[in-house]
Amino acid sequence: MFEQTMTRLHELMIVLYAISILFYFIDFLNKNRKANLFAFWLLAIVWVLQTIFLFLYMINTGRFPVLTIFEGLYFYAWVLITLSLVINRLLRVDFTVFFTNVLGFIIMAIHTFAPVQVESQAMAEQLVSELLLIHITMAILSYGAFSLSFVFSLLYLLQFKLLKEKKWGQRLWRISDLSKLEKISYILNSIGVAMLLLSLILGMQWAFIKLPNFILYDPKIIGSFILLILYSTYLYLRIKKNVFGKSLAMLNVAAFLIILINFFLGSRLSSFHFWYS
Repeated sequence: MFEQTMTRLHELMIVLYAISILFYFIDFLNKNRKANLFAFWLLAIVWVLQTIFLFLYMINTGRFPVLTIFEGLYFYAWVLITLSLVINRLLRVDFTVFFTNVLGFIIMAIHTFAPVQVESQAMAEQLVSELLLIHITMAILSYGAFSLSFVFSLLYLLQFKLLKEKKWGQRLWRISDLSKLEKISYILNSIGVAMLLLSLILGMQWAFIKLPNFILYDPKIIGSFILLILYSTYLYLRIKKNVFGKSLAMLNVAAFLIILINFFLGSRLSSFHFWYS
């Protein structure tokens, strides 16, 4: 009973941690203080749950949990979250906070879903299956965000064409203005990049656990990292290089075509993704 309760507690922490990183990423890109505050309190909840588990584990084992590699990983993740909360409240160094939490999430995922630490084989198998489920769900959510962004970019290009050709018809007024279309597309891509990054972290963890002959140069994995780089480039051009308008919309459309190639062709060529593609 204790083992099952702790397992569910860890899974809840992983989900809350992922949502917190998503909002930290939004704040990192746009200096959104509301997103930062929401991310901070979600992370605080994770920290409270971690601390509760730490004390329960100490009571259950009668010692401080640092004697094994998995106990050390958990304590390391707890330290990273604690430092992140302190930095966020006292120093306001957003760059440090975001990447500290990404590292903390990786450590937490390794600890939570590593079957070696689980005494029950059935529970270990269930954990690995749930890790795969979370990975796939996050990947699909990121693809959904990218797909909606693609639609808004297409609407942007259509509106741009209508304005350039001075076709002042009803269709023109039914499409939103260019700035709003571009902003929504940018926001959706920001969410998609964060979700894709978290999905790749969890997917790699699952592959290392489950696949004895796992290779990093699998076509689906390479395609996913190419997508991450493309959409990160989109965000970089938008934020740092002040690239706007038609060129950015065209890049977004091209990136979505890579998604389609990766989703259909990459899954067929992959040595293991066809199991759930």
